Amino acid sequence: MSTPFRYRRAYVATLDDPRTSALRELASDQGGVVSRRQLYRLRVTRWEVRAHLRAERWQRIGDQTIALHSGPVGLEGLLWAAVFQGGANALLDGATSLVASGLKRFELDRLRVSVPRGVMARRTAQFDVRQTRRWCATDRAPSGVPRTRPEVAAVRAFLWARSDREAMYVLTLAVQQGLTTPEAIGQQAIRILRDRRRALLHTAVNDLLDGARSLGELDVVAELRRRGLPPPSQQVLRRDDRGRYYLDLYWPELGVVVEIDGIHHTWAENVVADALRQNALTLSGDVVLRLPLLGLRLRPDEFFAQIANALLGAAGRRAA
Repeated sequence: MSTPFRYRRAYVATLDDPRTSALRELASDQGGVVSRRQLYRLRVTRWEVRAHLRAERWQRIGDQTIALHSGPVGLEGLLWAAVFQGGANALLDGATSLVASGLKRFELDRLRVSVPRGVMARRTAQFDVRQTRRWCATDRAPSGVPRTRPEVAAVRAFLWARSDREAMYVLTLAVQQGLTTPEAIGQQAIRILRDRRRALLHTAVNDLLDGARSLGELDVVAELRRRGLPPPSQQVLRRDDRGRYYLDLYWPELGVVVEIDGIHHTWAENVVADALRQNALTLSGDVVLRLPLLGLRLRPDEFFAQIANALLGAAGRRAA
């Protein structure tokens, strides 16, 4: 006659039990969590797992992951749990994959996991497991928690973002923080054959490459004309006591300058030089406005309204 479950003796980790060191080593590499499949592979039985859960020595995360402690589970453990929730071929994807690769200053509302078409997606409130036609084994990062490579993840984070603004932001962060390069993102962008943000993606990649700098100037000049504002002089050479520099857009008769900023303007090595240049222009009496290419794409009306106000204000002061 079998012993009822409540009287069975649960597995208690001891130093001489070979399962103890194996479990500890495995969990230490996975943020303190293991999958049920890994537990069973180490010959920890289902009733032993249930006993630990009932005693609150361990805790469930989703229905495929066990944390081998009862305290808070950190981000690393949750990322592994998200992969375990998706199954054998699951990969962290999009912004979640970027965070797993080290992305900072980006908040995740849910952890996104991609699985191949035809695989059952077991979603939870915490884990967004989805089938995707874009899943490809060669997109997997070579080490660490299973996830897509940063350049792949950056493009998908862009396509899956909640808004165009968030899409541009996450793509820019990935490049600024050195997780990937504009060239690598561009190679992945070519793979996207249809998506509602496909055109915006190509524009963003061009901006990141800074190849859109001159195109951005042409866009601004055309938009100024459309709005009935006077056209500027372009790429005007100015000199100061530190050397010489070019102004992107300049109205010399009004003393108004508009500088068009690509992503390179936000990199650390350019911050000091840009500040000195802008200060020199301000001290000479010019009004200096900055127009980031991202701003041109996302909030053009507000930036052009500022340019119009600067031009009208300068004209009024000259007339007085």
